[in-house]
Amino acid sequence: MHLILALALSVFIATSNAASPDQTQALIHKSYVMTLDLWGNAIYQTVELDEIGHDISGSIDRDPFVGTRKGDEYRFTATAADKTTYTYRAKISQEGWIGTADFPDSNHQGVRIQHNFTARLIPARPTASPQTHQYTPGSYSNEFSPLRAPVMTIWPGDSVRTKTIDSGGVDENGNTVALYGNPQTGPFYIAGADIGDVLAIHIKSLRLNRDYADSLDMIVHKAQSTRMASKTSELGRPIRWKLDLKNGLASPENAQGALKTFSVPVKPMLGGLAVAPGNGMPPISSGDTGSFGGNMDFNEVVEGNTIYLSVNQPGALLYLGDAHALQGDGETSQYALETSMAVEFSVSLIKNKEISLPRVESPTHIMTLGQAGSLDDALKLATSGMAQWLAEDYGLSLSESAQVLGAALEYRVVNLAGRSVGLAAKLDKRLLKNILRKPQSQN
Repeated sequence: MHLILALALSVFIATSNAASPDQTQALIHKSYVMTLDLWGNAIYQTVELDEIGHDISGSIDRDPFVGTRKGDEYRFTATAADKTTYTYRAKISQEGWIGTADFPDSNHQGVRIQHNFTARLIPARPTASPQTHQYTPGSYSNEFSPLRAPVMTIWPGDSVRTKTIDSGGVDENGNTVALYGNPQTGPFYIAGADIGDVLAIHIKSLRLNRDYADSLDMIVHKAQSTRMASKTSELGRPIRWKLDLKNGLASPENAQGALKTFSVPVKPMLGGLAVAPGNGMPPISSGDTGSFGGNMDFNEVVEGNTIYLSVNQPGALLYLGDAHALQGDGETSQYALETSMAVEFSVSLIKNKEISLPRVESPTHIMTLGQAGSLDDALKLATSGMAQWLAEDYGLSLSESAQVLGAALEYRVVNLAGRSVGLAAKLDKRLLKNILRKPQSQN
């Protein structure tokens, strides 16, 4: 009797201590960037993959998939919102995958086409707490490109300390290290950033790191009257500005006459700040602007302010450069006070939110930036962008927004020196303090 009870008890204990299948097969989560070759065109997609035993599941650009792992091979099928299916077969390595995808032909019903792809593994976040990274540029980009390899992977909440050079490619030591034309530092890959998110770039510090800047004695053609244009043929000389780093002043070097004692306080800013353009778009010159940001030359991209840009590619791919010691509205001298700079910024994400154009927020104001071929069109974009902001974040109807804008909106001419022009709409946040702002879930 006692022997039977002892045997039964031992069986019960062994059964109770046996781990369930869920306990023995740990969940493994990995993130990838997939590069699809669609008839010679690179298309980038975010892949989130969960693996439990031989079963895999996850999403590709938010479309769910399920499949299996057999040895060093994944096989899975993704289903789009319209129930269209896409099948994948991939060989696995430590760095990522390589394989083929079977897609429907959008032009011929019932026909399917094979495409090659690769997938790059995004490293796991080394620690949950925000980190400060140091990046010393080894090369620079004259394009805002989705094709350039990221120089660093960072995570929301992280900060980066780095450097920019001037628009002519000259660094803080006076050495030419890049091609002229607004060479940019980056891109930085922001883990977790996906198409349909908003990237918030917080400018923590901008510090001049050399004692001179270069500009022109120029007035851009867009700011000239016909009468003025007849007198400006001799303009366009290079002007060297002396930067008094101790006292924060800039003055024309070796100036004579009325400007001999002229000086003006510096206000360091970034002329260039951008994310990579979306799929189907070629790399864009670092002299151009658009909804992705770019060579905005907005003198409110300064220390203490936050810039919001819509994410168009996995990881956003953030570029920055074209540092100015100082710039008046419009950059009317064609070149501002072009110089090099030490930069510190941090990033956060607003998930599943889209904005139509760049936004800037200071401690006192919200600003929307319209960029177009004319000031008329730029004004329309900036105004509609501000109305969108008031609707989304403050819950104002179009009628209510019209009343606020009519009473309090300010306009700033941002840039007249590029192929496009910029105009900003600006609103004092104190006027909105009694209107409850919707919380933004940043991470």
